[in-house]
Amino acid sequence: MGEAKSKISNKTLIEEIVEKHPKLVRPLQEHGIVCIRCGEPVWGSLEEVAGEKGIKNLDEIVKKMNEIIEKEEKE
Repeated sequence: MGEAKSKISNKTLIEEIVEKHPKLVRPLQEHGIVCIRCGEPVWGSLEEVAGEKGIKNLDEIVKKMNEIIEKEEKE
């Protein structure tokens, strides 16, 4: 079996994640990356936004989101 078709990286644009994987909006919110309800702009990459917000565990967050995608693709 290959890698997930839509693997996310630190360079993935947030708007691309939200468009292709709406189930990841909640995990993004839980990790403090975005707050869609607040009307916060979601432009830029995960790396850029995490840096602006002082988030240090981005690799862990990306890993968890990819696990969610992999599970979704198996269903």
